[in-house]
Amino acid sequence: MTTLAYRNRLRALLTPAEHKAFARLDTPQKIQTFLDRLPANFCLNGDTAMSPRSLLKTRLAHCAEGAAFAAAALAYHGKAAWLVDMRAMPADQDHIVTLFKERGLWGAISKTNHAILRWRDPIYRSPRELMMSYAHEYCLSSGRKSLLEYSRPISLTRFAPHRWVTLPEDLDWLLVELDTAPHIPLAPRRALRNRRRSAPVELQAQSILEWPDPRPKKRKANAETKSKLRAKKKRKSKR
Repeated sequence: MTTLAYRNRLRALLTPAEHKAFARLDTPQKIQTFLDRLPANFCLNGDTAMSPRSLLKTRLAHCAEGAAFAAAALAYHGKAAWLVDMRAMPADQDHIVTLFKERGLWGAISKTNHAILRWRDPIYRSPRELMMSYAHEYCLSSGRKSLLEYSRPISLTRFAPHRWVTLPEDLDWLLVELDTAPHIPLAPRRALRNRRRSAPVELQAQSILEWPDPRPKKRKANAETKSKLRAKKKRKSKR
């Protein structure tokens, strides 16, 4: 549970308009609906890692930005939240979700532009059980299943709210924290190597986008490659 003192410190930082926005989002379900309605952030002007305050200004979000916002909305209402980083093969992209608990069971809030890796109802008995629900649908365009490991849940109440809720700069430090946190293997290596590829009909369903990607294909591929290289550099510098 987010402490009353932490909740009050967070609330003291917010503008009246921000209070109004957060006050409406008093359940994980409402937070997920809010994020679903936000256009996807394709980082057309360069990579971003916006704080919840910046997200409310731009009304755009990618997975990490949506996860931080969801954690802030839950903390605003005195509810506990944790971020989890799902690490995939180098050829794929990682994904970040916000975990929450209801009646002792775990669920997840997720901002994504695809028909996969989305919201999870609070029906799971542990974070691992929840993470395993993403294993089958996490795959490359070739059909190769790509999820390798996931981080231990991280509570953002470890950090002062001004460091992540209202920060005007990008939350690059938070992405490094998530990336360098201890990660748990999804399964033994041999089991991961022997996974069956997704069927064509599954790949077709997974290609559906909620928000059209405005980037030319070549620019999109270059941007994804650069993003992966930057992530690798961050990991090396931190370790």
